[in-house]
Amino acid sequence: MSKTRCQWAASSSQNYTDYHDKEWGVPITDDRLLFEFLILEGAQAGLSWSTILNRRQGYIEAFEGFDPEKVSQFGKRKINALLKDPGIIRNKLKVESAVKNAKAFLEVQKEFGSFANYQWSFVDHIPIQNSWKTMKQVPAQTKISETFSKDLKKRGFNFVGPTIIYAHMQAVGMVNDHTVDCFRYKQVKKLGAKNP
Repeated sequence: MSKTRCQWAASSSQNYTDYHDKEWGVPITDDRLLFEFLILEGAQAGLSWSTILNRRQGYIEAFEGFDPEKVSQFGKRKINALLKDPGIIRNKLKVESAVKNAKAFLEVQKEFGSFANYQWSFVDHIPIQNSWKTMKQVPAQTKISETFSKDLKKRGFNFVGPTIIYAHMQAVGMVNDHTVDCFRYKQVKKLGAKNP
């Protein structure tokens, strides 16, 4: 019997389905992974998520395994090389933004002990459990994503508008936006209950 999934994941791409089934909505407190999703969500602006997922390996290689320390050191030469790399989205603003965000990310780590501490404070360190029946009910942004976005911008981050940040919150499990009929809904809800 086939599994019921969120409508957006009912695609022919195995990559997309795997992402939905294994990663989307799972609470993440690992700073490297949070940085990865922050950069990937920013790269997605104006594009489809499948476009980014298909280039994810290219991003991992181009951005030194998403090590914020290393990315923060990228200079003009490295940025120019990245703009010739077909494995990523070759958008100058987005590439420069990733470097800028890496620097801001390190500052947040210094201030809060970890980026996870900072990020999860916006939901009191407990994932929000929604119970949407259809994808049409899922918001593009919320008051929390607006507050989070505003704070990130104040700290020097780019490509972190409230819609991008809400997508980020969904990806890293700050909110469980699987629809209630999706087989992952209850599984992710259980993971959220164990989250520190």
